[in-house]
Amino acid sequence: MESKPSVVLMGLGYIGLPTAALIASRGIYVTGVDINQQVVDTINKGKIHIVEPELDGLVHHVVKEGYLKASTVLVEADVYLIAVPTPFKGDYVPDLSYVMSAVSKIIPTLKTGALVILESTSPVGTTQKVQELIFEARPDLKDKIFIAYCPERVLPGNVIYELEQNDRAIGGIDEASTEKAVRFYKFFVKGELHKTNSQTAEMCKLVENSSRDVQIAFANELSMICDKANINVWELIRLANKHPRVNVLQPGTGVGGHCIAVDPWFIVSEFPEEAKIIRLAREINNYKTDWAVEKVKNTALQFKIDTGRNATIACMGLAFKPNIDDLRESPALHVSDALQKDGFLTLEVEPNLTNEPSRKLTPFDEAIEKADIIVFLVAHSEFKNLVIEENKIILDFCGIK
Repeated sequence: MESKPSVVLMGLGYIGLPTAALIASRGIYVTGVDINQQVVDTINKGKIHIVEPELDGLVHHVVKEGYLKASTVLVEADVYLIAVPTPFKGDYVPDLSYVMSAVSKIIPTLKTGALVILESTSPVGTTQKVQELIFEARPDLKDKIFIAYCPERVLPGNVIYELEQNDRAIGGIDEASTEKAVRFYKFFVKGELHKTNSQTAEMCKLVENSSRDVQIAFANELSMICDKANINVWELIRLANKHPRVNVLQPGTGVGGHCIAVDPWFIVSEFPEEAKIIRLAREINNYKTDWAVEKVKNTALQFKIDTGRNATIACMGLAFKPNIDDLRESPALHVSDALQKDGFLTLEVEPNLTNEPSRKLTPFDEAIEKADIIVFLVAHSEFKNLVIEENKIILDFCGIK
């Protein structure tokens, strides 16, 4: 693949759009396909529909130069990247319907020599299922196309840099597919490309996020123990981490997002008897969010006993992590929704969202002025070094103060 290939990228969300823009910046013609017409129209104007540093300028440039075009319609290409969501359904069973729908859509346009790469986080064996689906519909393509799996491993808020610089694990359904995929990623990835098989690459992504989840669960469990023992957990962790071989992570409101809060369940679903620690970590991190809700409720009820009036509660942050606008699986959002559902008066603050029709957002300075109880749920940079009156009650679940 010495010459530059044409590319179709299925899914223009938080991973798909940055990936499409980065590939296009290498002078490769990319057609980004999405089912949302508004997303397509926005991108074709050179604008973006998500918050991600450096992405707006990059998209504007590659669209203007004609290398990136968004569409709801498939076109024929040399390489097909699939970056669609893989959520879970009831009982935390992975939902592969988006992946299989995307594969079904590209099948009619596939030609001999095409390379199909799945990037969506997937249970072990999904790439083989993709292969089976393709060859069942197009037996004429057997042994004539290449199929591989290559998971993204990026941090929202730093996606462009990490897409380019991070190492990647690339696993094909056979050695030829692996080699073909590696040659493609060399066009836009500067990090090292590690060759493996598709099953190992699939498990690699799940293990990376499950490992993080287990570490965070330890910190979250510790925070609840320290609350009961009247110990400052932030000071404790700072001191414990002075040990040269200890690195306790920072606790939070829970764990959210489309990766760490979801991926461990993919392993648990496939290996329910073996994945004991992984399951328990998920349960602890989910419980931490419910614990935070009860902590806020109890504080508000005590405020009413002490003052004779209902408290106004400022929910500081709704995104699943600092300095982004992504609300997927957000524990902060769950806390705010739970408080509203139970009739508590809340002010929702999310500085990274400018337009959220379903929610009435309050500027953070106004919320701090009006609130009796200030609840820090996400450590956004805007919340650091705020001057808060001494008569305000502060609940800090993310180490902002």
